[in-house]
Amino acid sequence: FGLNDLDVDQSFGIPELKEAQLTFRQAEIEETVRVLRTINDGDGATIFEMNPRKEGEHLASWTGQLDMTNVTISGHSYGATGAFRALKGAPCPERPFHGAIILDPGKSSGPLNHDVDVPVLVVHSNSWSRKHSIFFGQPHFNVVKDLVQKVNQRGKAGWFMTSLGTSHPSVTDAPLIEPTLLSWTTGSTINVIDGVRMYVNVTEEFMLYQKAHRRTGLLALDVTHPDYDETSNGTQKMPKCYQHFWQIHVAPDSA
Repeated sequence: FGLNDLDVDQSFGIPELKEAQLTFRQAEIEETVRVLRTINDGDGATIFEMNPRKEGEHLASWTGQLDMTNVTISGHSYGATGAFRALKGAPCPERPFHGAIILDPGKSSGPLNHDVDVPVLVVHSNSWSRKHSIFFGQPHFNVVKDLVQKVNQRGKAGWFMTSLGTSHPSVTDAPLIEPTLLSWTTGSTINVIDGVRMYVNVTEEFMLYQKAHRRTGLLALDVTHPDYDETSNGTQKMPKCYQHFWQIHVAPDSA
């Protein structure tokens, strides 16, 4: 979906399109929060009745089961840009986000929001860090790194790291469905199961941090590579189980 698909005048260009798309995405995020809050408050039956697909007959049993006071938002690619945007002014009633997991924040989906005052975990796939991209006049990698460092400077916890051997789709289910095809077309070198497991493990560690404010596993380590190093497959600074899978560019202790 692009500008050519719209009937607009010349004053509406690519920047305006991206802004409109991100604004619409934020409205979707806020509506999702409203629906989840409605279910948690005991009105799941109403949500079920409003569903044209007639799905959710058990939503009434979800009363009080969701912790809406400590919500973590996550997004991938364009969705990661949207998740960053949703953190502006958060936490607030419309966007009660107390943390975010950001995966390959978009390189062509509009500027990244730097008004972030909650803990964040940013994970680049190997292909995302390796490919040099100019992003609003600066290298994309540097923009992301600076954003996360500022989170730490505000007294919140921010991590930025690269998952080695992975490509942009590695965090999705696509490599599990077509591993050979995805490896051939994207250049991913990691075993697809290991790739997904790396993302799952670090996500679990971040969620534990959000709940208990305790750093474990990969998140307990300090910076290993201030900049992405494509010649390095790990470092002795890390436990052996991480050496061939991760480079850590920003961590709370190094802010």
